[in-house]
Amino acid sequence: MERVNDTIERMAKAAGLRQFQDFTTLTGLVLGSDNLPNAQVANIRRRQNNLSKVAAVNEVSREFTAGLLQLPEAYAQLRSIDRQKAGHWQNQFEALAAAILSAVLMVVFTGDIVDWWLAFIAGGLSYAVFSFIVRKFKIQYLGEFCASIVIGLIACEGVKLGVATNADDIIIGGVMPLVPGIPLTNAARDLVSGNLISAPTRGIEALLTAVAIGSAIVLVLRFE
Repeated sequence: MERVNDTIERMAKAAGLRQFQDFTTLTGLVLGSDNLPNAQVANIRRRQNNLSKVAAVNEVSREFTAGLLQLPEAYAQLRSIDRQKAGHWQNQFEALAAAILSAVLMVVFTGDIVDWWLAFIAGGLSYAVFSFIVRKFKIQYLGEFCASIVIGLIACEGVKLGVATNADDIIIGGVMPLVPGIPLTNAARDLVSGNLISAPTRGIEALLTAVAIGSAIVLVLRFE
């Protein structure tokens, strides 16, 4: 939230607003100024971790505050960034990256080199399931729950069929792309900066993600 507030304040000052107040939460933005009769409110319905959009917004902000862009041009570019859709192969690349991450981190955390290929499959396939469910139903926790079930099933069945040696190691590697590292980091940052609304909210978000992952794994292990 601190970076969002900083960007809003810099662009507001560059636009000529001197006496203004901004309020940012995970679900909404409010900006008001003594120079304007009304405050502006924006409702945030969907959040995502898209670093390419973050970089593009930062570039527009820098150019606008430096005077290289006029207000209508900056607004048009921000609207264009907001409307950008994922590339045709983006989901496939994300699943591949998740697969590689799962295999590498499994080896790093457990020292198990034998089962790396099954962790690769579990990580990639589970992330593909997660992405599909989030796009289809717009429920992140359902996607994490179903993806974790896929990881547990692959690990347990791999051991049963004799193609893997340790289901625990495969599960550890497979869930790594799903763990709530970003929400936890942002919660700590917001807490240190004194944002007592955003920090607990992000902490609860991370907790719910951990519960979804953990309950799915326990469910699979219970019935396998």
